[in-house]
Amino acid sequence: MKSPRLSQLAAVLMSTLVLAALAQDKKGVTSGEMNYQAGASALAGVPMVQGSNPKAPAMTQAEFDDARNIYFQRCAGCHGVLRKGATGKPLTPDITIAKGTDYLKTFINYGSPAGMPNWGTSGDLTEAQVDLMARYVQQDAPQPPEWGLGDMKGSWKVLVKPEDRPKKKMNKLNISNIFSTTLRDAGEIALVDGDSKKIISILKTGYAVHISRMSASGRYLFVIGRDAKINMIDLWMEKPDTVAEIRVGLEARSVETSKFKGYEDKYVIAGDYWPPQFVIMNGDTLEPLKVVSTRGMTVDTQDYHPEPRVASIVSSEFRPEFVVNVKETGKTLMVDYSDIHALRMTEIGSARYLHDGGWDSTKRYFMVAANNSNKITVIDAKLDKLAAIVDVGKTPHPGRGANFIHPKFGPVWATSHLGDDTISLIGTDPIKHKQFAFKKVADLTGQGGGSLFIKSHPKSQHLYVDTALNPDPEVSQSIAVFDIKNLDKPFKVLPIAKWAGITDGGAMRALQPEFNKAGDEVWISVWSAKDKQSALVVVDDKTLELKAVIKDPRLITPTGHFNVNNTQHDVY
Repeated sequence: MKSPRLSQLAAVLMSTLVLAALAQDKKGVTSGEMNYQAGASALAGVPMVQGSNPKAPAMTQAEFDDARNIYFQRCAGCHGVLRKGATGKPLTPDITIAKGTDYLKTFINYGSPAGMPNWGTSGDLTEAQVDLMARYVQQDAPQPPEWGLGDMKGSWKVLVKPEDRPKKKMNKLNISNIFSTTLRDAGEIALVDGDSKKIISILKTGYAVHISRMSASGRYLFVIGRDAKINMIDLWMEKPDTVAEIRVGLEARSVETSKFKGYEDKYVIAGDYWPPQFVIMNGDTLEPLKVVSTRGMTVDTQDYHPEPRVASIVSSEFRPEFVVNVKETGKTLMVDYSDIHALRMTEIGSARYLHDGGWDSTKRYFMVAANNSNKITVIDAKLDKLAAIVDVGKTPHPGRGANFIHPKFGPVWATSHLGDDTISLIGTDPIKHKQFAFKKVADLTGQGGGSLFIKSHPKSQHLYVDTALNPDPEVSQSIAVFDIKNLDKPFKVLPIAKWAGITDGGAMRALQPEFNKAGDEVWISVWSAKDKQSALVVVDDKTLELKAVIKDPRLITPTGHFNVNNTQHDVY
């Protein structure tokens, strides 16, 4: 029998070996990347099928349930629902049992420069929780339920039938200048009048609305929560409200409507993280019509992946097609919706981990970030072909990106990064500036890593870059602004959180610059904790000075916000 002293020495030796192995990995990961990858999954509270592995260390049911909740709050975004790997490595029992509990505890405690957060030494997990997670990842992964057409129809509600909706606009609102603001932890959105700066209404939605998208007509607003609930909101009503809703899965990120001429508003599409699939719905009612799985082979090694999550979706104006980006397999699907009963798809392979992105200024080329591959993929929506794969900085996260005219390179599209302080500029004009087209033509240096969104406007001479996930509060609470006509000049720092005048001590972050319709104001969220005050700050784009602060007890954890006109017409 091994003595306690020998066991202690063995544990120390194991820790030393693990740390030495970690030290050999020079890739480096910023805290911003770690915070982003460790985002909570909406599957934390979903009942799942649990198996048992006789080779795994013992766990009580209560321990397993606690660990499962931690996993979906902290780990699933990186390692996948099934623990078979996504942007992070697989954590299946055939791998983890061989490593052993002591090794896994050290790894979880100290993290890895390759991207694993130091959950123990950071204080995010207690010593007991580190031990719990080391045992949990040696168990068989619990299986979430699928979510098919029948489940969707069971959740589907038409609250106001199309024939009972207004035949004309019934309010005096300037609809095109309304902002849809996500109230993340409240499970709501705020509709804010961009003219008066007053809240029109607060609407119940799914949890942590990820994106707001407009119908081609500009009448209907669609929002989708991380729990895959979609609200269809009629902006023509006397007081805008939800007229239909549906849950299209158990976790999701994207929704879009058809925009090709002759098909405007006919269909709505949504993409799921779980189950890995997308669904096409009736554009008037959200009735689910067609469900398509995205499980399949990866673009590089051509290995089967059981969990390829659907990330960004946009609607082509060149063909009756949706541009569907599948994260883990690295494929863009051009989904022809002209006949959804004989659905045709063109598969374009590029780079793994496709995530967010936006159109170039002509809306022909979709620029999508393959974030963990450190690349931007360029999809030609007119020819349904891959136009280019461009190497950029570390972990690009552009949101929709930003388009502007560079004094030397002509039209460019820009992305900022989670993993470094650069802003990469990519040429987008293959006609008049062919030598720069779809190449990285320059890198600007911003405040730091941890950027989530970047934005400009055709009527503005400024480029706004947030750094919301940067560990330095002065950086995360401010916005960097570049003069696009004088990019050699230093950027100007706007102290957004300070301007908000919040005094209750919340850990505030400034994020997602969004222009108003006129392009002369920029709205920025000041996101604080659920029990702390938050705000929206409005900046005068001409002077870069504070114009207004919107505070209201109902503005709980405001994060993303979307101007109706700019969202409808993809202006960024």
